[in-house]
Amino acid sequence: MSVDILVIGSFMMDLVVRTPRAPENGETIIGNSFSRFPGGKGANQAVAAARLGGKVTMVGKVGSDNFGDEFLHTLKKENIDTKHIERDLTHPTGVGSITLEENGNNRIVVVPGANRQYLVNDLDRIQDLIKQSSILVVQLEMDFDMTKQAVAYAAMYDVPVILNPAPAQKLDDELLEKVTYLTPNETEAEILTGIKVDSIESAEAAAKVLLSKGVKNVVVTLADKGALIVNASGTQHIPGYTVKPIDTVAAGDSFNGALAVGVTIGKPLDEVVQFANAVGAIAVTREGAIPSLPYINEVLEFMNDQLSNINS
Repeated sequence: MSVDILVIGSFMMDLVVRTPRAPENGETIIGNSFSRFPGGKGANQAVAAARLGGKVTMVGKVGSDNFGDEFLHTLKKENIDTKHIERDLTHPTGVGSITLEENGNNRIVVVPGANRQYLVNDLDRIQDLIKQSSILVVQLEMDFDMTKQAVAYAAMYDVPVILNPAPAQKLDDELLEKVTYLTPNETEAEILTGIKVDSIESAEAAAKVLLSKGVKNVVVTLADKGALIVNASGTQHIPGYTVKPIDTVAAGDSFNGALAVGVTIGKPLDEVVQFANAVGAIAVTREGAIPSLPYINEVLEFMNDQLSNINS
């Protein structure tokens, strides 16, 4: 049976401290609250796609601990195929420590744990799964060599690849030339290219560098300014939606999940990105990672409301 969307990705239990502002070096301040949410870029993107109607299979590794149990339970509730998720007997489930300021900005420290124990040799068990997929979604929170090999397998089987290059790092041309959709934010685009991205024009310049390295489509996410599509057909700016952010932690992940769904069903890329912008806009108005991710009916209602406001 074919798999529509295959996510090879990470699991991070997010431990979130809400605070008026982040402390300075050596400073202790009083926070407002503490919360715990299942997250991680892979799990977030898988759930985002599933809630938007995608048929999703997820691959990765969690610990043999309570957090691992919670992740498997959470994903099963979202109708995500979890039978290829493995349990590690010696390493704990990954954890993300998040300081969330009142203005919506966040600072995140990730401890990968079991995520980094899913290695190249583990891919041998899922080559057929990659081959049968309509699209492969990967990020950079797992073992890099494994991620690179997964992309190579997808290219070998002509399976499109979405690479969300986060956490940001330099990437070699051998990997980039196999990527169908690269989705950096402004900071990630700058790290990938050396070009400071602080405008639509500089985002286009950075994206064109990435195109020259073999990426088929670059979609630079620009927060409240929307996103910029750059490919062989040209450049197109897709404006964002104006909302009041509460928690931006899963904004990029929700966008990537939406992109995977839209591409899989064959929508034009500009329409897909407009849809993904709406998904991201809703996500930042809610607290948490997975809890913030919207369902398809909410997104369609949001987009209709926005259109009505423009026309009124």
